[in-house]
Amino acid sequence: MRTGLGAVAVALTFCLAVLVERRWPLRRWTVAPARALARIGQNVTLGALGTLASASVDFVVARELAVWAESQGLGLVRWLMLPEPLRVVVLVAALDYSLWWWHKLNHTVPLLWRFHLVHHIDRDLDVSTGLRFHVGELASTLALRVVQVTLFGVDPLTLGAWQSLTTVSVLFHHSNLRLPAALDAALTRLVVTPRMHGVHHSDVPAETTSNYGSLLTVWDRLHGTLTLDVPQERITIGVREYPDAGDMSVGQLLALPVEAPRKQA
Repeated sequence: MRTGLGAVAVALTFCLAVLVERRWPLRRWTVAPARALARIGQNVTLGALGTLASASVDFVVARELAVWAESQGLGLVRWLMLPEPLRVVVLVAALDYSLWWWHKLNHTVPLLWRFHLVHHIDRDLDVSTGLRFHVGELASTLALRVVQVTLFGVDPLTLGAWQSLTTVSVLFHHSNLRLPAALDAALTRLVVTPRMHGVHHSDVPAETTSNYGSLLTVWDRLHGTLTLDVPQERITIGVREYPDAGDMSVGQLLALPVEAPRKQA
């Protein structure tokens, strides 16, 4: 039942964002209208393939591992003997913080970056980009899930709720939705917004290596990687070495990790 509610929340977030980001765009669209629908279809296709990989990781391995860890009493958070509401809050924070580190590793470890690159070379940034992840990248999160579940002692219900919450957040902050400046500033005190994450998708390396957060902004504040002072109209989305990314097929994108990385001209 909870899994079903999470799926509904994700689907509604995607559909709503598709509608409103076209009405109130934050950044100028760069992909030609004739290619826009094909690009969204490409991203949705990659998302569907990634969902299959995520299903094997999250719904088979990770959740069974969480059941086992709970039965064995494993996990640092469980050993703290916290009241139930506080325990859930601490677990969500721990999960989000470990995901922050995983995201940073995807940018700093060359092998991981080869897979994550597929996400970043998108020439526009909208809600469909939140689905655009290489199947290999999502499958590799099994290592992260094993560490998260066994180290923190995540129960299945909290794991499922956090996954749904994070997915909704990812779709939201990848959207091209222009929020009122005051609302955006208020939200950014706690959660990642489209304006904040747009900086992370800039083709300027110093900006790409900032704003790693997936849900909470506190980790970027803590590590000094929060960047908010970049005007959206100055941002060029993508990776400079891949100006032709819009012409790549799904097959070419899937094969990208085995190709030699391009060097900046």
